[in-house]
Amino acid sequence: MSMLHISIAAEKLFEIFGMAITNTLLMSWITSVFLIAGAVFLYRRTAKIPLTFQNIFESAVEWMLGMMEGIFGSREKAEKYFPIIATIFIFILISNWLGILPGIGSVGFLEPAMSIHEEDGHGVTRFIPLFRSSASDLNFTLALAITAVLLVNIMGVRATGFGAHMRKFFTLKSPVDFFVGILEFIAEFAKIVSFSFRLFGNVFAGEVLLAITAFLVPFFIPVPFLMLEVFVGFIQALVFSMLTMVFISLAVQHH
Repeated sequence: MSMLHISIAAEKLFEIFGMAITNTLLMSWITSVFLIAGAVFLYRRTAKIPLTFQNIFESAVEWMLGMMEGIFGSREKAEKYFPIIATIFIFILISNWLGILPGIGSVGFLEPAMSIHEEDGHGVTRFIPLFRSSASDLNFTLALAITAVLLVNIMGVRATGFGAHMRKFFTLKSPVDFFVGILEFIAEFAKIVSFSFRLFGNVFAGEVLLAITAFLVPFFIPVPFLMLEVFVGFIQALVFSMLTMVFISLAVQHH
């Protein structure tokens, strides 16, 4: 007999040179391969007279550039930081959407009862999914958050200089400025926590909701929740990239 199993931690599948490969890490690799293949395909199919798919893609790029121009204040800055923001947005979006495809979470293997420490678990097994949404693993969202915050500070150093950027956090001009600078420094770590737990909480909650509804009522009922998760996946990718955009725009200001 198998039972519905919901785990906050990602399940380990195998090891490579002593490194544990989890189902969420495997899913992130699949997402990366998918995006690389898609980029190569688009590059080779780009035409001077765009067809339907290229028109849609170019419209999305123009929409994002227009939004960024409103935040950065110039088209030049929007185009300069577009690759960073667009990469974060597309990577999170595709990762979220791949995580709710049919078969994701339902293809896997059964773990014997001995490995789950059931005292009277004769014939009881635990299902281990082969694939799982990447953002349902806190390690994934934490890595994204750290990367985003590091990029914000790197862009700030490049735009204003190392000394000017660090003076935002450490200054002896006055006690008030010193105190505010320390708060700004602490806020950088708060951004990491906020970024990672917001994305993880929403995606993991959606995964649990879909798993429970599919387990209790496998037909028709999960469909509206599936559509909701498509929307939530888009919103979470947009929020993460938008916040990164705002933080970069603040970090590169000289005043």
